[in-house]
Amino acid sequence: MSKIVYQKTEGLTDQPLSYCPGCTHGVIHKLIGEVLVEMDLLGKAIAVAPVGCSVMSYEYFNCDGIQASHGRAPAVAIGAKRTNPDKVVFTYQGDGDLAAIGTAEIVHAAHRGDNITVIFINNAIYGMTGGQMAPTTLVDMKTATSPTGRQEFKMGKPIRVSEMLAQIPSTTYIERVSTHNIPNIRKAKAAIKKAFQNQIDGKGFSMVELLSTCSIGWNMSPVESLGFVEKTMIPYFPLGIYKDEGEFPAAS
Repeated sequence: MSKIVYQKTEGLTDQPLSYCPGCTHGVIHKLIGEVLVEMDLLGKAIAVAPVGCSVMSYEYFNCDGIQASHGRAPAVAIGAKRTNPDKVVFTYQGDGDLAAIGTAEIVHAAHRGDNITVIFINNAIYGMTGGQMAPTTLVDMKTATSPTGRQEFKMGKPIRVSEMLAQIPSTTYIERVSTHNIPNIRKAKAAIKKAFQNQIDGKGFSMVELLSTCSIGWNMSPVESLGFVEKTMIPYFPLGIYKDEGEFPAAS
């Protein structure tokens, strides 16, 4: 008689994932799904997904979900949390969404110390809409809208979101993790679990930034894209905990 040693988490639906080969969105979905099950949150969680590669995630997470306009996921999540304080509400946002059109929403949510959890996917590019340059695109990195590479003197340096939000007094927990190898995937899961636990404990605003791959947008093989994260992204976006404390009480 065969023994089951691994099976798909009940935190995800049976809907086939639509992500490109080599994309680690699927890995991150798996981690969130496992955390939701392990923390017994499937009946209590509300996912908020805006436009971008994350737009279909409400079909994958086996919990309630709300689709938000591009960049507005924090505002929608805050509305859901304040009207349903017993729920665990999280956003799932890409870098083009959170760090560009949604900058105002994420900064003010952090300043208010809203008791939500933010899952921020940083793949240094606009993945779904054609591979354009994002606020996180690295200097000299070629994209559809920077074919000769991002030029610092014209376009500035990439935004480091975790470092920026960690300076806000009312944020509770900010950590940057990665998904390029097994040890870091395990650390990523622990960070996601901690961010959810902070919300359950009423500690306020928590964000986990996950460095992810976009092999198609980067014009790389899946293996090359994992190496790009380790050798190129991490030196500019260092991994680690940027803040782990709450100075202000969480908003109700």
